[in-house]
Amino acid sequence: MSPRPAPDLDARREQISRTARALAESEGWAAVTMRRLAGELGVTQPVLYSAFASRQTLIDAVALDGFTELASALEAVQAVPLARMRAYLDFAAAHPRLYEAMFSLPSELAFAVDDNPAPLRRAFTALRDVVPDADGTRAEVVWSLLHGLVTLQAAGRLTPGQAEARLALAHRMATQPPPREDLS
Repeated sequence: MSPRPAPDLDARREQISRTARALAESEGWAAVTMRRLAGELGVTQPVLYSAFASRQTLIDAVALDGFTELASALEAVQAVPLARMRAYLDFAAAHPRLYEAMFSLPSELAFAVDDNPAPLRRAFTALRDVVPDADGTRAEVVWSLLHGLVTLQAAGRLTPGQAEARLALAHRMATQPPPREDLS
């Protein structure tokens, strides 16, 4: 009897991540449990834990994939603020549960540090490239503004029918020169 081949861990992780994401998009993140995923995939829970140490590491892996997709979506449009801002809002609307994993669920991902994961840096850079400044503060504010619009829109807390007006105002705010400091 020949030994069983070792499983392809990368393929296993991809399959688990894809299944978790699909389940979250259809039923919400509360439905994504290791027990439920094991059942969906027809494997035992230890198989899942051989790929991801915890549910949190799985959600963080899905979030990292989301940052890669967000970066690609932002980079796919013209490198102008309005186009990138619209692409950000469109991405969040098209992938609400993925966006939730990226920004709203608890996370062990390192944000705003020098050694943050490459997908986070790439997504941030796609915004920073269109609203450049010396230290990235302007891009952080633009990102915060866009995240606020996404979150409030998803919760139904903004006036219906005003999405384009809000985007236009956010664009003007993001691209106008900073106020001059009073030197007196």
